[in-house]
Amino acid sequence: MKGYSEPLDELRRQLGTQAVLTGEEAAPYCTDWRKRYTGKALAVILPQDTGQVSQAIRWCVKNNLAIVPQGGNTSLCGASVPLAETARPQVIINLSRMQRIREIDETNYTMTVEAGCKLAQIYAAAEQANRLFPLGLTAIAPHCEIGGNLSTNAGGLGVLRYGNARDLVLGMEVVLPDGQVWNGLRRLRKDNTGYDLKQLFVGAEGTLGIITAAVLKLFPRPQATATACIAVSGPEAATALLAHLRARCGDMISAFEIISRSCLDLVFRHIPATEEPFNKAHEWIVITQLSNVLPGPLEGELEQALKEFGGGIEEFEVTADANHAERWWKLRKNISDAQKAEGISIKHDISVPLSRVAEFIRTATHALQQAYPGIRVVAFGHMGDGNIHYNASMPDTEQNRVLIAQHEHEVNRLVYEVVARMQGSISAEHGLGQLKCEEITHYKDEVELQLMQCIKLALDPNGLMNPGKVLCPAKQ
Repeated sequence: MKGYSEPLDELRRQLGTQAVLTGEEAAPYCTDWRKRYTGKALAVILPQDTGQVSQAIRWCVKNNLAIVPQGGNTSLCGASVPLAETARPQVIINLSRMQRIREIDETNYTMTVEAGCKLAQIYAAAEQANRLFPLGLTAIAPHCEIGGNLSTNAGGLGVLRYGNARDLVLGMEVVLPDGQVWNGLRRLRKDNTGYDLKQLFVGAEGTLGIITAAVLKLFPRPQATATACIAVSGPEAATALLAHLRARCGDMISAFEIISRSCLDLVFRHIPATEEPFNKAHEWIVITQLSNVLPGPLEGELEQALKEFGGGIEEFEVTADANHAERWWKLRKNISDAQKAEGISIKHDISVPLSRVAEFIRTATHALQQAYPGIRVVAFGHMGDGNIHYNASMPDTEQNRVLIAQHEHEVNRLVYEVVARMQGSISAEHGLGQLKCEEITHYKDEVELQLMQCIKLALDPNGLMNPGKVLCPAKQ
């Protein structure tokens, strides 16, 4: 970019030529995972350690450049790419070269990792130490990185038992917006010495600083599992079934996912080697899993618990065979790819109290069908923690183009108003990014927004960190 050749040369001398990309080399980093957002970046910086992240930020501050932190760039809300238009040039700081696992403490059940570690890499390292890291994002684990997982407070399949990313971190190292490094890499489960600063940066989507390393919690590896695929009469039955299983099986429940018929139809159409789990097609199925650190069969206990439930279950099958279970999980894990093959949809990542999930699905679907006859609702997700992925589209390509081009805002408003009435959240695990930063102003309390703005101003008074994300430009 004109006027920045000398500063860029200075940065190359500091970090090395291979650490600074511009022009065509930088372009792939400027488009998001869904290819919905494409922005402009003066450069992409690829630091190899925390010191270089600090140097890069100080260089950006010196040259009044906005900073876009980036990991695996799998954000679903446009948080990890620059804006298309902004008042000042933007620079991406991508942490993918920072892939060291610094320490595994098997006795303390912790792992200290750098932000660029792929989630799949962390899974493998934990397994090698006979431990478990339970952040259940298996579909994108080869691509997403732990810094981004923490920055978006990722959820996934295991939240019911293990919690979100926020619950899986003990300590953190962060480079602040002025280039200072905060070393909070503590491996303590108890530390009552003031504000829990790490939680400021979890879920902040890179707007307050750049996470460069973290201390993660590890868990014992399960020695026994049992999985069930269950056809249920509807979301009401699924809600009651979950309550029954929790009372009957306690913390052995490690996942509870609901899938609608519309999801299954898309998967069967677009994903090879998938098939109906039962001889008869059902409108709703649930996949649930029990796991235990003690060896011993669980399928009998799960089967008995399902038999005791009574009405609402149309049929079910239980297995302890991992390959058999994986055929069912393949249906769940490939819903997003099946939707992508079908075309663009209007996506919602919402949460409501578990007791109101069925009511939400029924009420929101009725409202959409009344407003847009023929609309297709694809509902699925982490019912165990009240998080439903609720996506809308038209089966006809041209009608779908019109729906998205002309009515996306109205569709969002219909869904979000139902969420608001049920005291839910319009973003359960994907974050706000640039997709929802304006929308959230309609649903957060003014006091809460003011507190967020105060924190942003205190840590990033110049507004350099990831502008236009979480808090819209007018709110920064």
